[in-house]
Amino acid sequence: MSKTNPVAVGLIGCGNISSIYLQNAQTLDPIEIVACADMRREAAEAQAAKFGVGRVCSVEELLADPKIEIVLNLTTPESHGTIALAAIEAGKSVYNEKPLAMSREQGTRMLQVARAKGLLVGGAPDTFLGAGYQTVRELIDAGAIGTPVGANAFMMSRGHEHWHPNPVFYYKAGGGPMFDMGPYYLTALVSLLGPVRRVTGTTRITRTQRTISSQPKAGEVIDVEVPTHVAGLLDFADGPIGMIMTTFDVQASGLPWIEIYGTTGTIQAPDPNTFGGPVKLRRADDKEWQEIPVTRPYAGNSRGLGVAGMAEALRSGKPHRASGELAYHVLDLMFAIHDASDRGCHVDVESTCARPEPMVV
Repeated sequence: MSKTNPVAVGLIGCGNISSIYLQNAQTLDPIEIVACADMRREAAEAQAAKFGVGRVCSVEELLADPKIEIVLNLTTPESHGTIALAAIEAGKSVYNEKPLAMSREQGTRMLQVARAKGLLVGGAPDTFLGAGYQTVRELIDAGAIGTPVGANAFMMSRGHEHWHPNPVFYYKAGGGPMFDMGPYYLTALVSLLGPVRRVTGTTRITRTQRTISSQPKAGEVIDVEVPTHVAGLLDFADGPIGMIMTTFDVQASGLPWIEIYGTTGTIQAPDPNTFGGPVKLRRADDKEWQEIPVTRPYAGNSRGLGVAGMAEALRSGKPHRASGELAYHVLDLMFAIHDASDRGCHVDVESTCARPEPMVV
């Protein structure tokens, strides 16, 4: 499709997740992916051919291209910080897949250098911008459950070795259930209830080794280096108290993804790793749950909304929703929950962020 003055985007990292970004970028007006790079050149060539990207190049060549304004960093977690910092130093704004970085220090450095250079940082997930969570946000803002008092969030899984073709990195530094899936849940909670001021937590490594059952690496053994069962308590700055549990150690569960509790009702929110519904509401005197129609835009897999929003911000100078500050606050929360477990105490959260503005219908 023809686009009017799109922001040129260079994509680094042509693995599984890149396909949906490349597909959606074709219909997101503010952006155009003009180049692909990957340490495996054949992967970049295959994605460029499939999605009509005009250029395949090395990472160094992509960062040196003066036409590229945004680097979309879809590398594996251990490369998020180093690639992002290289992009910022090269004068590019950068949008990272989650988590934002491998350490607080990396994340802080990214934001500081970008701010000094007048560049933007953004980060996944952007699922909270979809129809489902925007519907939840609309209900909360309209007072459908009164004043929010609490929330629960559950990511219950038996582990990625049962389905992922290359699950090893999920059990190494930067992986584990909290750093892998926690960003979806924590970003959703912060978008609904605002930033968190204090956390506590407890963690464990349930099994020191995991055997892969998925192809093509079935039978290989993974040495586990990170906690695989993580529970955290969240004190939100505006008063609500939340609880989050993320695990690779549960065989089955019937728990909801996220519930938000208010003084006059409860909302059951959808899977925060998706963009659609269902959304359910039960007020104080209701006998049954009411399913709320999800009519807002972007109910399908709309990954790339955050990049498009950042591109619009580059042109307009207005804040963007999937911001680096939000992504860093979520990163800080994940580390703080692990810190609290290691220290056996509450941990005050040093970072904060603005509650993102709702999407304009």
